[in-house]
Amino acid sequence: MIVRRAASAAALALAIVTAPSVADTQPSPKIPRIGYLGPASPTEGAFLLQSFRQGLRELGYVEGQNIFIDYRWAEGRPDRMPALAAELVQLRVDVIFTYSNATVGALQKATRTISIVTANFADPVRNGFVASLARPGGNITGFSSLVEELNRKWMELLTEAVPKTSRIAVLTVSSANHHRLWLEMQGAAGALKLTLQRQEVAGPDDLEPAFARLVADRAQGLIVLPSAVTNALRTQIVSLAAKHRLPGMYPNSQYVKAGGLMSYAADNSDLHRRAATYVDRLLKGAKPGDLPVEQPTKFELVINLKTARTLGLTIPPSVLSRADQIIE
Repeated sequence: MIVRRAASAAALALAIVTAPSVADTQPSPKIPRIGYLGPASPTEGAFLLQSFRQGLRELGYVEGQNIFIDYRWAEGRPDRMPALAAELVQLRVDVIFTYSNATVGALQKATRTISIVTANFADPVRNGFVASLARPGGNITGFSSLVEELNRKWMELLTEAVPKTSRIAVLTVSSANHHRLWLEMQGAAGALKLTLQRQEVAGPDDLEPAFARLVADRAQGLIVLPSAVTNALRTQIVSLAAKHRLPGMYPNSQYVKAGGLMSYAADNSDLHRRAATYVDRLLKGAKPGDLPVEQPTKFELVINLKTARTLGLTIPPSVLSRADQIIE
C-alpha cells in the first residue's frame, strides 16, 4: 500500500514537472512593427524622431519591448524614396509613418493596404492623397501642414520685418504642389505690391547658379518653399543667402537655427507627437480612411537676431513681440 502510494506520488510529480504550463501553451503576443520613412538623413531628422518617440512613450510604447520600428532614410533624395517605400512594404510592417509629400507619394504607389500616417503633408486633397479631410477614405491619414494657407503670411512677415522689400525670390523644386503654391503666391503678391521671381532647384549643384540668377534679378528677399530637397540643402541655402546678404523667410525653424533670418510654420514637434496617437489608434484596429486629417493647432515664429545684425537689419518691435523664439 505504501509502495503504491509512493509510486503514485512520483508519477504525479513527474506529470507536474513535464506538463506544459498555461503560459507555455499560449502564443506569444505579436509585437507591432512600425515602418519609419524619413525624407532627410538621421541627423537632420533626429529632433522630429525624438518628438515621435516621445508621443509613443506617452501612450505606453517602449521601442524594442512592446513595439519595433524599422527605419529608412531618403537623405533628401526623392529618387531613393520609391525603393525605400517598397522595402518597408516587403517587411510587412503594421503601420508606416512619414512626414513629407514626396515620401507619402512614394508610399501611396507602393501600397494601398498598409496604413500610412503622416505628420506633415501639404494640400492632401488636391494632391490626391485623401478623398476629403473629414473622410480620407483610403489607407492614408495624418496631419496637414496648412502650407497652402501660409504663403501669404510668409510674404507679409518678411516685408514687415524688412519694410523696403519689394522684390522677392522664391526657391522651389519641381513638383505639382510647388507649382500650385507659386501660382497662389503670385496672386497674393499683387495686393502686397510685390514682384516675385521663381528659382527652381533639384540638388546641391543647382544652388549657386540659382542664387546668381536671383541676385542678377535684384532680389531683395528670399522665401524657400518646404520640401525634402530644400530641407536637406538648408545649410547651403542659408550660407548663400548670407553671402548675398538676402533676408530670408524659411519653412521651418531648422533653417533659422542654421543661420537663416526667420521662419513661420506649424510646430513640427507638436505634429509628430500628435501623430503617435494615430499610430496607436490604427494598431488598435481603427481604419485610416475613417480617421480625419487633422490641422495644426500650434504655429511658431522664430527669428535669428544675430543674423539680422549681420545683415544690418533692425527687426521692428511689432514683429519681435510676436516671435515664439528669438535666437540671439
